[in-house]
Formats: sequence, structure tokens, C-alpha cells
Amino acid sequence: MSTTPSPDPSARGVFTPELLDRCISCGFCLPACPTYALTKDETSSPRGRITLMRALEEGTLPENDLRLQEESSFCLGCRACETVCPAGVEYGALLEEWRDHQWRGPGRPLIVRLLTFAVNSRLRVWLLGLFRRHARTRPSPEGPHLMLGCFERALYPKVSRAARALLPELSAPASQGCCGALHAHNGDSARGRELAVELGERLPGVIVTTSGGCAAHLADVLGRDRVREISEYLTATSETTPEPSTGRPSADRPSADRTSADRTSADRTSADRTSAGRPSAGRTSAGRTGTDGTPEEPSRPGIRIALQDSCHLRNGLGVWREPRELLGRIGEYVELPSAGTCCGAAGSYALVRPEDSRKVLNAKLDEIEAAGVDYVAVVNPGCYRQLDQGLRRRGSKVRAVHLAELAADLPSGHHPRTD
Repeated sequence: MSTTPSPDPSARGVFTPELLDRCISCGFCLPACPTYALTKDETSSPRGRITLMRALEEGTLPENDLRLQEESSFCLGCRACETVCPAGVEYGALLEEWRDHQWRGPGRPLIVRLLTFAVNSRLRVWLLGLFRRHARTRPSPEGPHLMLGCFERALYPKVSRAARALLPELSAPASQGCCGALHAHNGDSARGRELAVELGERLPGVIVTTSGGCAAHLADVLGRDRVREISEYLTATSETTPEPSTGRPSADRPSADRTSADRTSADRTSADRTSAGRPSAGRTSAGRTGTDGTPEEPSRPGIRIALQDSCHLRNGLGVWREPRELLGRIGEYVELPSAGTCCGAAGSYALVRPEDSRKVLNAKLDEIEAAGVDYVAVVNPGCYRQLDQGLRRRGSKVRAVHLAELAADLPSGHHPRTD
């Protein structure tokens, strides 16, 4: 007869034991980790950080050990390690638990406290976008709905307008509030879940997002069937008509009825989570093929476009094909060597650790300029800010643009590199 193991009385209870015990210390995660690539320091790798987590949990390190505070902050939280882990370690969930503990009280960075305060109520989020021309509609009782985002509506209001131009059936009530991803990733996962549930109640049915990080968080809390990132939704609706209020994808796409927390280790090594079948660096694509099997001509063949993946969208939800397919329909798609690796934005990371964030970004900017592209498309507002500011600092002619803006607004014949 099987029995449930007794909890370790010496454990501090910071981490879920099943999550922490899954790591087998194989080291496959090291080459995938951006901070390990910067430092070559084992402590600044997923394996090294899990070793610190275990030391914290077991009491062999004091809670105020400087390494615990430093490494919980230095980690980007990009979850690239999850895609190569043979044991199915849910590192993103462990990092949230770590920051919930480590970033209590004065341990929480000041900028994080200010950011989460600004979006902790629907009124404050509404005020952020009050004088910005983001999309606005009356609430719909069924959906589908467009999630406006908290800071995205203020910083990049054109994104939601572009999404509505592409998908006029989306409702976009301005009173919807924050999804809680910012809280969940920055030391307050309980409040992050509360906000996600509140948003799900206010936006019943399918929620379409223009933010990869928000999509992953909402899918974890509300369920994968409730959430679609916009490139996912666009490719699905162009291939088959979704059933009302379901946003059902086409038959040849993988089923998405589980949250990332429910995935098995087999899921984590499937083609949607690994490099199998992904475009090789430098490859160009003209998008989908026609009924006769020949490639369809892109709508603006003179435009060269690269993509920066959203880490949580790619590594957490396995969505990476769809934005590439859409960009291939617009122009000549160029795969960057590091398209699938973090740009250094990482939510609040670029504000909490700006110098480290720029170190991660610099090599990517070199790649973008060397690729000779006109645009680098993004699917996340944090990546948008990071790349836009980085390219502007360099005086680059390459423009960062959200995929929705590019799909909805790019005028025919416009070629920014020669303007």
C-alpha cells in the first residue's frame, strides 16, 4: 500500500516540494541560460539557482544571504531552461515562489513596488490610458475580447487599435483592469492570480492578447482554452472559422486545453517546445503556400522583417510558428540567430537591472543590423520598448514594431531603410 511521504520538518516551506525535487542537476539548462552565457558562473544558471533554492529550503543558507537576493533578481525569468530540461522542471513556477519569499517587504525592489502599485486597481489602470488613443468599445457579454494591457495601453495605444482593425469582432472595454502578470513575476503571485481571475470574470469567453507574457500568465490561471495570443488567433481564423466564444484553432494545430503547469515532461520535449522544425538562422520565408502548392507572394515583397519572440509565449505556451507565418505573408521573413532568446526586457528586468539588461540586448542589436532588415517585429510590449529604445540609441534605420501594427497599418511600398 502506498503512503504519502511525510513533509520534511526541517524544510522552510518556501517551495512546492514536487517542483523543487524534479531537478536532476544534469546541466542541460546551462547553454540555454542568458545570464550563464554572460557570466559563465554556475551560480548564475538554472542549476545553480535551484541549488540555492534547495539551500534556502533546507536552512543551510540564511534567508538574508546576499547570493539569494542577487540571483533571484539577476535571473531574467525567460524560461528557456524549461524547453531543454529532460526532467520537466517548471523553473518559472519555482522562480515565482522564490521571489514571493525573497522579495517580501524591503527585499522588493522599489521600482517593482511602484509598478505593481500603479496597476493594482482597475481605476489606476483606466487612468493610465485615459488620455491615450487606445481601442475602446462597450463590454460584450460573450466575447471574444481584446485584453488592452495595463502599460501597453499607455505606451503603445496603436497596438490595440491595430488589433481591432484586424479583428473588429473583438470587444475592448477600457475598464477591464490588469491581468496580474506583473505581480506574479515580481514577488506577489497570489495577487497576480487574483487579478487574472477578476479579468477573466470581466471578460467572459475567449481573451485575445497582444502581449506574450500576459498570455502565458492568463493561460496558467484561467486555462489555455480561454486565452489566445493575437498571432495564434489570426492564423486560426484565417484557416478555419472558430466556434463562437471558443477561439478554436485549426485541426492541424496542437490541442491547447491544458495550462503550462499541467504539461508532462513529454509535452516539454515535443516539437512545440524544442528546436525541431524551427527556422534556421538567416532563413527567409515568403509565408504559406497556395492551393496548388506554390508559395503565395507576400503582400509587400520589398519589405524584410525579423522577429523577436516573446520568451513566455514561446517557452511557456509553445507559440512560435504563428507569428513567423503571419510575417511571411506580409514580406520577406528573416530568421535572426537569436530570435528565440531573451532580449533583456523580461518584464520589469530592464528597469530593475538596466545594465545587465543592456548586456543581454547588445548582441541582439548587432544581429538585427547585420541582417539588413527593415523591421523587427515583436509580440510583447516589454520587448517593444527594449528593442525600440536600443535601436534608437544606436541611430539604426531598423524600426521595432508590433506584429499587429505591421499587419494592419504598413502602407504598400513603404521602405523605411530608404526613406
